[in-house]
Amino acid sequence: MTVPDSTAPVVRPDGPWTHRDVAANGARFHIAEMGEGPLVLLLHGFPQFWWAWRHQLPALAEAGYRAVAMDLRGVGGSDRTPRGYDPANLALDVTGVIRSLGEPDAALVGHDLGGYLAWTAAVMRPKLVRRLAVASMPHPRLWRRAMLADARQTRRSAHIWSFQRPWLPERALVADGAARVGEMLRDWSGPQPPDEDAVTVYRRAMGIPSTAHCSIEPYRWMVRSLARPDGLQFNRRMKLPVRVPTLHLHGSLDPVMRTRTAAGSGAYVEAPYRWRLFDGLGHFPHEEDPVAFSTELVNWLQDPEPDR
Repeated sequence: MTVPDSTAPVVRPDGPWTHRDVAANGARFHIAEMGEGPLVLLLHGFPQFWWAWRHQLPALAEAGYRAVAMDLRGVGGSDRTPRGYDPANLALDVTGVIRSLGEPDAALVGHDLGGYLAWTAAVMRPKLVRRLAVASMPHPRLWRRAMLADARQTRRSAHIWSFQRPWLPERALVADGAARVGEMLRDWSGPQPPDEDAVTVYRRAMGIPSTAHCSIEPYRWMVRSLARPDGLQFNRRMKLPVRVPTLHLHGSLDPVMRTRTAAGSGAYVEAPYRWRLFDGLGHFPHEEDPVAFSTELVNWLQDPEPDR
């Protein structure tokens, strides 16, 4: 299922970027891009879409990179397919977009679910990932362990457990003009949440038909597969180490993902690993303080010795 044309003003707003669609992994993906140079591919999280990176796109382009923000499968301007929301397939979407853009590799930057997929892509297709930057998401094996054994993390992930019910979560997400999306953005941020204009954009994007369902499906797989053969196989596969320089970003006030859960992900990286904790920021550091986030990211991308 493709996104209706009537939603174009929401998911393709005017700006210094260029919009277009690319084909990858059997689906069509909407991207926004700016600049020329080595590719930096930006992966959004929940409950957002590519527009979450509107501050980083010009910052990266100015620094000499080809900055591309994609809408994940089922979100924004990308195709809403009936299946394909497990992390392995979603990661193949990401690496397929890299190939469709005609690039040999990319620096992957992912937030929340996008970070989970960035970790996965770096393991599954290491030759296509030049560097890795992840915000607000631990390594998938740490996430799984915390969800099963850490009561505090389980409580903070109450929304993920609630997503396991059929249909009711979708209805709750879109009720009252997707008011729940606004509540999440405000409740999960630190003292500098996205402004009301931004919240309105995210609410409108969640209201596009089928978006709520497609946004929830990856989390359903992540929980329902915990004891299934496909989930166990994925967990074993993620034992393979990440072998590219990795930057791990986290907000100290993140109410969704505990700092303790995210810290320690470097154990799965056999390459330079840098941990950066943003004091006073919550789950959306790239929006709460875009200047600090973009500066940290660009400086790390340009650092020839990222292990310092």
